[in-house]
Amino acid sequence: MKPYYAVIFTSVKKVDDPAYDHMARSMTNLAQLQSGYMGHESAREKIGITVSYWESLEAISMWKEQIDHQLAQQLGKEQWYEWYKVRICKVEREYEYKS
Repeated sequence: MKPYYAVIFTSVKKVDDPAYDHMARSMTNLAQLQSGYMGHESAREKIGITVSYWESLEAISMWKEQIDHQLAQQLGKEQWYEWYKVRICKVEREYEYKS
């Protein structure tokens, strides 16, 4: 397995907003079209965690600079998030169990 990268986005939303849900679906669809995108996993209770997987740091940078994604980031800061943190990690090994 070739190493790849994980972007861990952890957040707390201010309020439930249908516009947020629409934007989140749009960003998921758009991310899937980006060069270097490998997939994602997401869960939300009180704290939301989305982990997206990328082939390279360059692919992550291109996603961060994508114009529609920049709009979503700005709206997140202005309207939807009380707090968030982004972590970028290199994945050197993986394994899984499936029953």
